[in-house]
Amino acid sequence: MTSKDQHNRILRDLRISVTDRCNFRCRYCMPEEIFGKDYAFLPKESVLTEEEIGRIAKIFVSLGAKKLRITGGEPLLRKDLPNIIERLSTLDAEDISLTTNGSLLSRMAVSLRQAGLHRVTVSLDSLEDDMFLQMNGGRSRVQPVLDGIDAAAEAGLQVKVNMVVQKGFNEDAVVPMVDYFRQRGHILRMVEYMDVGNSNGWNREHVVSKQELLDRIGEHFPLQPVAPNYDGEVATRYQFADGIGEIGFISSVTEAFCSSCTRARLSAEGKLYTCLFATKGHDLRDWLRSDRSDEQIADYIQAVWTNRKDQYSLERGLASDKNDPNGHKVEMSHIGG
Repeated sequence: MTSKDQHNRILRDLRISVTDRCNFRCRYCMPEEIFGKDYAFLPKESVLTEEEIGRIAKIFVSLGAKKLRITGGEPLLRKDLPNIIERLSTLDAEDISLTTNGSLLSRMAVSLRQAGLHRVTVSLDSLEDDMFLQMNGGRSRVQPVLDGIDAAAEAGLQVKVNMVVQKGFNEDAVVPMVDYFRQRGHILRMVEYMDVGNSNGWNREHVVSKQELLDRIGEHFPLQPVAPNYDGEVATRYQFADGIGEIGFISSVTEAFCSSCTRARLSAEGKLYTCLFATKGHDLRDWLRSDRSDEQIADYIQAVWTNRKDQYSLERGLASDKNDPNGHKVEMSHIGG
């Protein structure tokens, strides 16, 4: 069954947040002054169980979802994560992936691969300890993340690395990051600093655009555009002119890709969001914990998707910074990236 929304966009990708907790306090996601020791994270009983995640993923796959991505918070904090992935691996999905900060990956990579995980995307914003510590709230040096990346590759997982670039913070780290991961055969993707949630103090002046990044990287490593792997791919692809590897750019601020968005997002407490920048979700947890059948839940999800018309990034591009088209948005720590 294929579902299409009001802009003729299919439902193909499901991103599943398994926790709202994280062991980092990155400035652009969970700043320490807001997510401090007294912050009220979700109680355990509010978070979807392993069985509920497996059931809802099966329903989404029946509606056409082919790519399943586990997110957080930091998903590796969840002890039953290998069990969740094993459940997902029994479904008729083409791809099962995970987004992580990588700090705990070295000790879990083998078990995740054995459970059925295909790919991992690791967030890393600098190779310099001082800069990285400043950006992640003093929670980790770089080496544990690099160890996690190596362990994932050795376990047979495909690895990509995401780098959020902020003007005035880490743009000087871009070229060293490109050089390091190019040498190791991993795809690095440069992510424009986005206004996800309400806590990260987003300012358009801190955005380093895709074109600025292309110019900066191109001075050292000439690049050539490459066709997307599939319709709706998030990153625009470039290969190095010498043929050694490729790099990607995720540019939702300067080059909005709403028109091809195929992603649904499920928060840790079971709310369905049809946009990364959404203001409200649709509660699926109550449906899962009721006597409703899979078919009834599928009908509800399909109705939500077919009525979907959000395209926040395009609307943001037409609005002034003082007139956010969405207002109060869900936090990234609830629905991942």
